[in-house]
Amino acid sequence: MSNSTPLWSAFCFLLQSRCISTGHMTEMQRPLLQDQDQDSDSLSTPSVFGPEGTMSVVKLEEYRERIRKELDSAVDFWLKYSHDTVHGGFFTCIGRDGKVYDELKYVWLQGRQVWMYCRLYRTMDRFRKPEILEAAKAGGAFLRKFARVSSSQWKCAFCLTRAGKAVKIQRTIFSECFYIMAMDELGRVLDDKDMQLEAEQMMKQLIYWVKEDSSGLGRPQLPGDVPTNSMAVPMMLLCLVQQLTDGRGQEVVHKYRELASWCVEQILQHIQRDGTAILENVSPEGAELPGCQGRLQNPGHALEAGWFLLQVSAEQGDAELRQTAINKFVELPYQKGWDKEHGGLFYFLDVDGHCPTQLEWSMKLWWPHCEALIAFLMAYSQTKKPELLETFSQVYDYTFNHFPDAKNGEWFGYLTQEGKVTLDFKGGPFKGFFHVPRCLYMCERILDDLLANTKD
Repeated sequence: MSNSTPLWSAFCFLLQSRCISTGHMTEMQRPLLQDQDQDSDSLSTPSVFGPEGTMSVVKLEEYRERIRKELDSAVDFWLKYSHDTVHGGFFTCIGRDGKVYDELKYVWLQGRQVWMYCRLYRTMDRFRKPEILEAAKAGGAFLRKFARVSSSQWKCAFCLTRAGKAVKIQRTIFSECFYIMAMDELGRVLDDKDMQLEAEQMMKQLIYWVKEDSSGLGRPQLPGDVPTNSMAVPMMLLCLVQQLTDGRGQEVVHKYRELASWCVEQILQHIQRDGTAILENVSPEGAELPGCQGRLQNPGHALEAGWFLLQVSAEQGDAELRQTAINKFVELPYQKGWDKEHGGLFYFLDVDGHCPTQLEWSMKLWWPHCEALIAFLMAYSQTKKPELLETFSQVYDYTFNHFPDAKNGEWFGYLTQEGKVTLDFKGGPFKGFFHVPRCLYMCERILDDLLANTKD
């Protein structure tokens, strides 16, 4: 899950200003239906299947080796440049060469980095290193000391000074979401029951804010404000349910079962236009909203929701949900969102072909491609359908040809529509140590399983 603000949009606009007519938009938004007469050589992808239609083990091993190296590089980059050894926590505004260009600390990214370090440390032997554990502990301590705006409230700040003083609060649940992820995962690593209890208590507050009374978020109820089911909210709550229940007993699973079902139901409401579109915002009853907000599509979010739903379908053995996840939240957003002329996924689209009002709509961002890699590889691993692996291969080629920085390590995050780097930093207010390593980590593990199964 990512975010876009008016100031951020304006900043991107200064670097990438263009005027695109509605007629051109319609052309650019034509779905890529995996036809064979593509104009661009950059879109041609070597098959991952042999002449008999059998999976190429060699190709999968090549993918795994590259992904493994990129993950090691990303971890090395953030270990080297992001740690604040004076005040604790992590710098996230880091230039292409590792230099810190702003000392503000964003709670989303603090929580994400703690979670990522802990997940790597807990589940992958090569990352079970003392420096990773110590960094996670220091990040967790910084969060617990400074993230909450007061000891009597669960509300967390969005942005902090280097020393931990609150700068800004968002009227959303997302700072709290990543705080919960960090506390639960760090609590698992340290076997710290207090941390896990804190995560569960904050989760209880989030559920109340979302389902009962949102006034605690500080958002005024204005007469013209239209109630909205934004897909990001049920997605994040579902992510937290999976975090809090993973590997725990049936008592914990039962505790969150109703919430998990509600989240899935809310996400499925975003299937609109007789199943031909995933819309980012719908009414609480699942109806299409008027105007630009109602027509908005975010292919990256839809793909991320797709693999969240695939995880649920696998846990529950729900074949119907799996099919819906693949058809509607994996294949459809890719078909709608892939740029047939230049390759890569658009950031935002308008379902009716109007030019989106988000100024950065046509840019190619790192995180939607990360979500696409996870979604297609997970979908293939569950179905073994060749076309899903072929699409993964196409997304893989675009991603690894455009985002990694071979010289300085890690990935660039923001490209023009044509695929040129336009913002060359490695970290900022929304890009930190999360989407890249999470994608690489999950893809490596899926490939491990696929390759192990070929030897059985």
